[in-house]
Amino acid sequence: MEPDGHRRLRRRDHFVQENGDPDLSCSIDELDPWTAWAYKPRTISFLFVGACFLIWASGALDPESNKSGDLVTSVKRGVWAMIAVFLTYCMLQAPSTVLIRPHPAVWRLVHGMAVVYLVALTFLLFQTRDDARQFMKFLHPDLGVELPERSYGADCRIYIPENPSSRFKNVYVWIFLHNLNALLYSPSFTSFSLAHILGWWGKAILIRNQPLLWVLSTGFEFMELTFRHMLPNFNECWWDSIILDIFTCNWFGIWAGMHTVRYFDGRTYEWVGISRQPNIIGKVKRTLGQFTPAQWDKDEWHPLLGPWRFIQVLSLCIVFLTVELNTFFLKFCLWIPPRNPVIVYRLILWWLIAIPTIREYNLYLQDRKPVKKVGAFCWLSLAICIIELLLCIKFGHGLYPKPMPRWLVVFWLSMGSTLVLFLMIWSWKLQRSYRKKRR
Repeated sequence: MEPDGHRRLRRRDHFVQENGDPDLSCSIDELDPWTAWAYKPRTISFLFVGACFLIWASGALDPESNKSGDLVTSVKRGVWAMIAVFLTYCMLQAPSTVLIRPHPAVWRLVHGMAVVYLVALTFLLFQTRDDARQFMKFLHPDLGVELPERSYGADCRIYIPENPSSRFKNVYVWIFLHNLNALLYSPSFTSFSLAHILGWWGKAILIRNQPLLWVLSTGFEFMELTFRHMLPNFNECWWDSIILDIFTCNWFGIWAGMHTVRYFDGRTYEWVGISRQPNIIGKVKRTLGQFTPAQWDKDEWHPLLGPWRFIQVLSLCIVFLTVELNTFFLKFCLWIPPRNPVIVYRLILWWLIAIPTIREYNLYLQDRKPVKKVGAFCWLSLAICIIELLLCIKFGHGLYPKPMPRWLVVFWLSMGSTLVLFLMIWSWKLQRSYRKKRR
């Protein structure tokens, strides 16, 4: 839980301005009596409790009773214990972040999980592709088996002249029958659509800017078009991408997310402690409110503020799209089925990492200091994205025999050249207007 009352609100404003200063703390006298216990340091107590747990789990005092003939089991237990000790340390001793809900220790724990994931990816980077695939069996027994890839765009013609019974069979089957029936009767399609919508709802809450969300939405469809010669499941019909993805799942997720943003943006945040709530209903609502934002800051991205700001916001979009592409390429290279829990765990971890990352990056952009640095989560997110990309490049050698179509190469070269020329002209005009003002 967290400190309550108006004095804490003033301190929270200072906390945001200081961009998560780890030395910032509040007096126990300012806390609500019901929640003050959660903010008292008990690091030594946790140390002794953790030591007792390790004594029991490792059999340190009675090695014979805990002896195991299976080396793999012993190594697994040792690795998980090592991770648990590191995460406990992070939760107790790591620097606090810009987020304080539901408790700063939660985000210190997420920070530790991100470091563990980064280290695990680095270890995997030094393995061969076959060894990495077999290593995945240690995470889940169903992994390490080659998977068939599906293509969703074998025949995307709207008009089929050689089919006299129904020359618009593809449109009828795919748009009306296949998608509608799947939506109503297929659990796999329903779960996919729900996950798609929830994903864009979460992105809308993180980004809080509708034009930027639509750039990401259409940008990923361009990524699918660009890499469909490499991944068969990117080969979708154009109406499937535009109607089902962009204007159905993505649109609904963005719409719901922006409504959530406007709801929180319009609230008045005056937190009163649980002990001072007048009745049980109020205490329950205040307890549940601990898992909502302590305050709602508008994320002002302003990509057209200048060429450098444009590049900074564009970099955010590129990292976002790279993380999403890494999901599919890692799944393809390491033989991970879409429904495997490993994929779900990675997405949940990235979602937890992205929450403080976006806040840190937006605060970084709004900071007017001449010398500044990004936050810890921004650094970790970029590092994880780079290592994942290196894994996709290393393990993808020889798996993509088809070259990129020439028209795609020309298209992206033209886009890159246009972007560079646009930024140069923009910078030149700004520089010229600045010189005129100085005169």
